[in-house]
Amino acid sequence: MNEVLRQLAEAAGLLPHWQNFEGEEQIVDKEVVCAMLAAMQLDASSDAACRASLAELQREREETLPALLVAEVGESLRLPAALGLGGGEQLTLTAETGDSAPLMQTVRAQGDHYECDLPTGPGYYQLQLGDFAVRVAVAPHRCCSVPDVTGKAKAWGLAAQLYALRAAKDGGLGTFGALAELAQLAAARGADALAISPVHALFAADVHHHSPYSPSSRLFLNPLYVDLTTALPELGIALTEIDRTLLQEAQALEAAPLVNWPRVATLRWRLLRLAWQQSGAALCQGTTPLAREFQRFRKAGGRALEDHARFEALHGHHYGQDAGKWHWQSWGERYATPEAPGVATFAAEHADEVTFHIFAQWLADRDMAAAQDAAERAGMGIGLIADLAVGTDSGGSHAWSFQRDMLIGAAVGAPPDLLNKHGQNWGLTTFSPRALQQHGFQPFIDLLRASLRHARGLRIDHVLGLRRLWVIPDGFDDGIYLQYPLPELLRLVALESWRHQAVICGEDLGTVPPGLREALMAEGILGMRVLWFEREHGLFIEPARWSDAAMAVTTTHDLPTVAGWWRGRDIDWRVQAGHVGATDSEPLREERAADRIALWNAFAYANVGTAASAAPPAPEMTAPVVDAAIEFVGRTAAPLTIVPLEDIAGLEEQPNLPGTTDQHPNWRRRLPAPTAELLQQPACERRLELLQRVRTQP
Repeated sequence: MNEVLRQLAEAAGLLPHWQNFEGEEQIVDKEVVCAMLAAMQLDASSDAACRASLAELQREREETLPALLVAEVGESLRLPAALGLGGGEQLTLTAETGDSAPLMQTVRAQGDHYECDLPTGPGYYQLQLGDFAVRVAVAPHRCCSVPDVTGKAKAWGLAAQLYALRAAKDGGLGTFGALAELAQLAAARGADALAISPVHALFAADVHHHSPYSPSSRLFLNPLYVDLTTALPELGIALTEIDRTLLQEAQALEAAPLVNWPRVATLRWRLLRLAWQQSGAALCQGTTPLAREFQRFRKAGGRALEDHARFEALHGHHYGQDAGKWHWQSWGERYATPEAPGVATFAAEHADEVTFHIFAQWLADRDMAAAQDAAERAGMGIGLIADLAVGTDSGGSHAWSFQRDMLIGAAVGAPPDLLNKHGQNWGLTTFSPRALQQHGFQPFIDLLRASLRHARGLRIDHVLGLRRLWVIPDGFDDGIYLQYPLPELLRLVALESWRHQAVICGEDLGTVPPGLREALMAEGILGMRVLWFEREHGLFIEPARWSDAAMAVTTTHDLPTVAGWWRGRDIDWRVQAGHVGATDSEPLREERAADRIALWNAFAYANVGTAASAAPPAPEMTAPVVDAAIEFVGRTAAPLTIVPLEDIAGLEEQPNLPGTTDQHPNWRRRLPAPTAELLQQPACERRLELLQRVRTQP
C-alpha cells in the first residue's frame, strides 16, 4: 500500500494496520482498502484519484461548516475557523423547544478557532450568527443512572425473548400483551426492569426471515408481536368472526415447543389483513377517537413511515412474483430509491396495501406503548429495556429508504477471535460515519428516539461500534476497522437518555478497543459483565469486586444458560453443529469439569446457596447451581442485575448458538409454560424471592 492510499484510508477513518486478538500486527490488503473507500463514496482507483479524494475530505473538514455542533454542559462551544470571524461578534442561541428566551453570547477568538459560552441546560439549540445558522446539541455530563430513574442504589430485572413468551390464544408466538403480563408479574415480585429481545421490523413478505438481529428497519416495529386478542375487540371485530380454520391453525401452533416462524408469520399476517379489511375504511375516513388516533399516527410518522410502508408493499410485490428479487437492488431503476419515478405511481396504485402496513405499525406501536405503561403502573422504576441491533439487513427498508446515510456495498461483522478463527460476516449494513457528520448526526438521533419511544432503558448491541466497526466490502472475505466519531455519539446518547429519562447499557463484550470502557463509564453508559467472563487467573471474581459501572448478568442469549453450562450442553451443541470434532471436544469437557469446581468454590467463598456446606453437584444436578449463580450475581456491586427467564426457570437450552443457521433452533425456543404458571413454579418463586432479597440488602 503506497503512502497516498494510506493517507486517504486513515483520513476516512479506516485502519489499514490493526492488532488481532493475540496482539499480532495485521496489514489489510490494498484491494480491501480500495473497495471500502468506494463504499464510502471515495475514489481510490489511482494515485491521482486518491489525492483528489483526500483533498475532498480535507475541504469537508476545514472549509465546510458542520450541520451539528455537539458539546457538553459547562464547556465552551468550539466554532470552526471556516466562519472567518474576528472575535467579539454577538450570536443567538435559541432552544428548539421554544420554551425559553433566546440567549445572546459573545464570540471569543482562540487561536485557530472561536468559542462562546453555552446554556446551562441540556438540549438542542439553534445558533444564529448573521447569515450562519447551525444546530447545537448540549449534552448533560452523563446518562441517567439507575438511581436517577428508580430511586434505588441497586435494582434488578428479568430478560425475556419476546417470541418465547406463552399466553392464552397466542397463536404460537409471544406478543406485546404477554410482555405486559410478564411486566406486571415481575413488578409484583420487586423487579424494576424487563430487558427484551429486539422488536425491530422484519420483512412482511418473507416469513422465513426471523432473526431479531437482522432487521429490515430499526426505526419501526415487528407487527407479528401485536396481541390480536386485545387489538381485534378494540377495533370492533369479534374473534368469532375470524375464519375458524385460522383459529384451529393457531391452536395447533400454540402447543409446539418451538416457534414455527413461517406458519406463525403467515397466520398472523392473514389475521392482520382480515382486521384491516374490516376496519380500514372506518379508520381512514372516520372521526371516532380511534380513527383520529390512527390518522395522527400516520401524520406524525411522516416521510419515514410512508417510505417504510411503500417498501413493504414493493417488497411484497417483487418478491412475491420472483424470489430472485428479494433485494431492492434487483428491482430496477424505477424503484431504486424512494424518489425514483415508479415509486409514487406504485404507491398510488397500491394505496390500500401501503396503508395496511401503516395500520400494522400503528397496532404494534400502541401495543408496545401499552406494555411500557403496564410496567410503570405496576411499579417498575425502569420498565422495558429495548435492544438496539447493531445494523440492518442491506436488503431492507432502512437501507432502501436512507441510502445516503448507509454503507451500501459493505457488511458489518467481527474479525477473527478466540471463538471464531475465521471472523464473522453478519450480513448487516449500518451508518456511514462520513454521512453521519454531513447530516448532523440526525440518522443516529432518530434511531435513539425510535428505540426509546416506548422504553425507559436501552441496550446497545455491540456498543464497540460507536468507536469502530469491522466492515467487509461486498465480494470480500476480509475486512477492515472503520472508526466512528465516538465523543459526539456518546454525548448524543447521553442527551437522549436525559430527554427520555432512560438508562443506557452497552454490550461491551469481545475485542474491546483500548479506552472504550473508560469512555462509556465517563458518560454513564453501563457496560455488561457476564458470570462466565468475570475471571482472574482462572478464578471467578467474587461479587464485591464486580464493576459498579456495569449491568451484571448470569448469561446472555448467545451464551449457555447456567444449567446448560453446568451440564456442558453448549459443548454438545458445538459438536453437533460441527464447530468442534467429537475428539477435539474432550479437552473442552475436561476444562469444563475444572471450571465447575472453580465456580462452585467461588460460590462457597461468597457463602451463597449450599456451596459453603456441600460438594459440587454432579453435572446433571443443576438446580442448586442455578440458585447459587443467581444469588452470586445478585450480590455484585452492579447497579442493575438482569437474569434471563431461562435461568429463572432453570432451562438448559440457550436461545441462540452463534455461527449456526439450521444446525440449532436459533430464536425459536418457547418457554415451557404460560408466564403466570411459570413464575408460580416453586423453583421460579424461590429464585425471584432470592433476587429481591439480595438486591435490597444494605
